[in-house]
Amino acid sequence: MKEYSTYIFDLDGTLLNSLLDLQLSCNYALVQSGMPERTYDEVKMFVGNGVKKLMERAIPAGLENPMFDETYTTFRQYYMKHCLDHTCPYPGIENLLRRLKMKHKNIAVVSNKFYAATQDLCYHFFPDTVSVAIGERDNIHKKPAPDTVIEALRQLKTTKEDAVYIGDSDVDISTAKNCDMPCISVLWGFRDKKFLLAHDAKIFARTPDDIFV
Repeated sequence: MKEYSTYIFDLDGTLLNSLLDLQLSCNYALVQSGMPERTYDEVKMFVGNGVKKLMERAIPAGLENPMFDETYTTFRQYYMKHCLDHTCPYPGIENLLRRLKMKHKNIAVVSNKFYAATQDLCYHFFPDTVSVAIGERDNIHKKPAPDTVIEALRQLKTTKEDAVYIGDSDVDISTAKNCDMPCISVLWGFRDKKFLLAHDAKIFARTPDDIFV
């Protein structure tokens, strides 16, 4: 696969398998509000557009539910305390990032996860390899808008030239398009190849070694 100078990664489903902690936090909040729990597979399809959208999809009637704000707040508080219970890097990810770092590549993470959780997870798992980690913030449009990727490039002090975006979802494919960057779609994440092909994925990685050897 082509070698780039800048690698911008999605977080959940790309670098980290965080799905169980997201499901458990979602269900904790739902139960506290007297709402039905969601299955692992349901939550797997709910993620990708940020945790507010996750809860909008998980809560009956979504934003129209009068208990939405309370339930969403409960989720955020619980998740911040439990986001490391089961979450871990996918096999081969830490070696991939180390190899990129040794080759002096620019590395950033851009996620629709809220900012504090994105920072905490990256600093916990990748303190020596990920130099920029950006999550959802109130003053910046989240993916698939290009804003967070542009901010990552600014903090890296580089440009989109010779940069690639790497993710596991349709949101990531759209983000790369909106940034006029190539996208590598990973096949170990939350969406399968059939889904990704249906959303115009062009380049695939079956393992982290496919991205950079």
